[in-house]
Amino acid sequence: MNTMFKHKGVHQYTWYQDTLGRRSMIDLVVMSSDLRPHVLDTRVKRGAELSTDHHLVVSWIRLRRRMPDRLGRPKRIVRVCWERLADPSIWGVFKSHLWESFNQILREVGDIESEWTMFSSIVDAAIQSCGRKVSGAGRGGNPQTQWWTLEVRDIVKLKKESYRAWLARGTTEAAEAYWQAKRTTAVVVSEAKTRVWEEFGEAMEKDYWTASGKFWQTVRHLRRGKQLSANTVYSGGEELLASTGDIVGRWKEYFEDLLNPTDTPSVEEPEAEDSEVDSFITQAEVTEVVQQLLGGKAPGVDEIRPEYLKSLDVVGLSWLTRLCNIVWRSGTVPLDWATGVVITLFKKGDRRVCSNYRGITLLSLPGKVYSSVLERRVRPLVEPRIQEKQCGFRPSRGTLDQLYTLHRVLKGLWEFAQPVHMCFVDLEKAFDRVPRGILCEVLWEYGVRGPLLRAVRSLYNQSRSLVRIASSWTYSMHWGVLQLSVKRLG
Repeated sequence: MNTMFKHKGVHQYTWYQDTLGRRSMIDLVVMSSDLRPHVLDTRVKRGAELSTDHHLVVSWIRLRRRMPDRLGRPKRIVRVCWERLADPSIWGVFKSHLWESFNQILREVGDIESEWTMFSSIVDAAIQSCGRKVSGAGRGGNPQTQWWTLEVRDIVKLKKESYRAWLARGTTEAAEAYWQAKRTTAVVVSEAKTRVWEEFGEAMEKDYWTASGKFWQTVRHLRRGKQLSANTVYSGGEELLASTGDIVGRWKEYFEDLLNPTDTPSVEEPEAEDSEVDSFITQAEVTEVVQQLLGGKAPGVDEIRPEYLKSLDVVGLSWLTRLCNIVWRSGTVPLDWATGVVITLFKKGDRRVCSNYRGITLLSLPGKVYSSVLERRVRPLVEPRIQEKQCGFRPSRGTLDQLYTLHRVLKGLWEFAQPVHMCFVDLEKAFDRVPRGILCEVLWEYGVRGPLLRAVRSLYNQSRSLVRIASSWTYSMHWGVLQLSVKRLG
């Protein structure tokens, strides 16, 4: 293709040897006959610096085909610098914003959705004191390099101009000017990279003491390297999907079928009795749960992090308690509390197969505080009814305790040469296949009645999820226990 288009000699020869005055066309572009009519031009780009005596050869081709969407394209993300809440001055500004906003609200806002909207909007306005940071892609959708500053850009531009001047003149002075500019550019780039790494190390050290979650997240990212995302997925009929709409619809279809099985028995849920009407939720219960929240955890659909709740003072906790009591009396939770955000974690195998991913549901943190309060009220009622052998989700009965017990049993039987019989049963999608009607029926038989049973049931009445793949439509969930919450009982 190099000789099909008319160009100057300097735009056709791909190799030069200035000392001997030699030049040749040894780098060629070869195209098949069926694609040859689509080639628009082929020429040498002398301005590209390749650190070699060869020049870059470029061909322009026009293909009348629709290119697939790029789901993995980096996007600009504006995140809240919530780590700054560890600074006493920032925390003081955050607390003053809450005081001013909470003192101006009405005593009774209205229904639960209005109350929740007011609470979340005030918290969102207060966290503006933390500041925001733009990360992700820069202009044109390309990732920005932190060491690429205005100084580096100007010195690189000067080096390119020197290179073009050398190509145009071919004199010794121009060559010496180019090599001097190249050495200067190398020094400036090296200093910029060193400075960025030093700042990164200082930030990592600060995160280690103030934001351990962010610190370990960065460590895991550095260990794994760049994770490639699948821009195509297979449909249920093994058809390869490439468009964004089809891919999002496939993920929604997959999780909707997974979390809503059709082969489960239908059970009539018991009716909740009207008793214990005055057993409202106290501020001490809410405060104890908030203080035990783990920092650095991902937020739900409302983007409220545990650090925001842990930074609430008496006024903020009192309003959160009032919000929980409105939910308790009405038997209805806000829609954000019932909405889970499903993120996909790749396990192994083909990245284009949805079943090779594990779905993790992120729930609203205020909703998890409310469910924790309910769990603390349910546990004393069901704990005496649970068998001694049951260890799941019970205190002081973790995995390490079971491994230690198994080790002691095996060691004792091995010492006396006795046979060992063990059975391991792994139920597929165990928590995703729990019939909620049976769950409520078991709670009723265990003594959970009245408003407490109605409150537990309200957590699942309007439960729905969406998949965080580009953007997804929500889908309802009728089976299973919500993930990553304390609502897995007994």
